[in-house]
Amino acid sequence: MLAIVISAVQNHVMETTSSIAFFDRQFRQQVEHQDFQLNPFELTALPHLHGRVLDFGCGLGNLAMAAAAQGCSVLALDASHAAIEHLRQRAATAGFRIQAIEADLRDYRIDEDFDCVVSIGLLAFFDCPSASRQLSMLQDRVRPGGLAVINTLIEGTTWLDIFGVDNYCLFAHKELTNRFADWEILHSEFRNFDTPGQTIKSFATLIARKSGQGTQEI
Repeated sequence: MLAIVISAVQNHVMETTSSIAFFDRQFRQQVEHQDFQLNPFELTALPHLHGRVLDFGCGLGNLAMAAAAQGCSVLALDASHAAIEHLRQRAATAGFRIQAIEADLRDYRIDEDFDCVVSIGLLAFFDCPSASRQLSMLQDRVRPGGLAVINTLIEGTTWLDIFGVDNYCLFAHKELTNRFADWEILHSEFRNFDTPGQTIKSFATLIARKSGQGTQEI
C-alpha cells in the first residue's frame, strides 16, 4: 500500500476572483456527475510523467490521480477549495502519494525540484507579469534531464467571458517554444476549440526535456 500524504496547509489567504468562483462551481458539478475523465491535454501529458511530479493548477486532480496510479509521487496545487478538498478525499481513499495544497498560485514559490512539472490551462488566468514569472519558476524547478509540460491559452482566443474583470494573459503564438528554446522539444501543438457565441479557445501545448542528467525520484 502506498503511503498516504495529505496536506491541509494553505500558504496564502486568497482573493476570490471570478475565475476561481467559476471553477469552484464547475468542479462541484463534475463531482456531482462523477466526471473524472482526463481532458485531451492531460491524456497527452500522462505517458510522460514519472518520478516526483508537480501539478501546478491541478483542478480536481484527475491527472494527479492518474499519475499516482502509475507510481508517481505528486505535489498538486490549486486555488479552488472545492477541488483540493475533493482531491484529498480521493487520494486518501486510494492510498496514493499525493500532497494536495490549496494556494493562490499567482505568487506561490516552490523550493523543491521535480522530475516532471505540469501546468495545464492555468497561466492564462494570471496577469502577464505573473504568468511570465511563474513560468520561469516552473522551469527552474525541473531537475536536469526532467520534463516540463505546459499548456495555456494563446492569442487568437476570443472567448474571454471566463476571465471576467480579472487580469489575464494570452501568450503569443510561439512564446512557449521561444521560452524553451534551449530545451529538447518532445511535443508541440496548437489546438482550437469552438465556444459559445462563435468564439474560440486557442491553446498551445509544449512538452520539453531540460538539458543535463538528473536522478529520478520514485
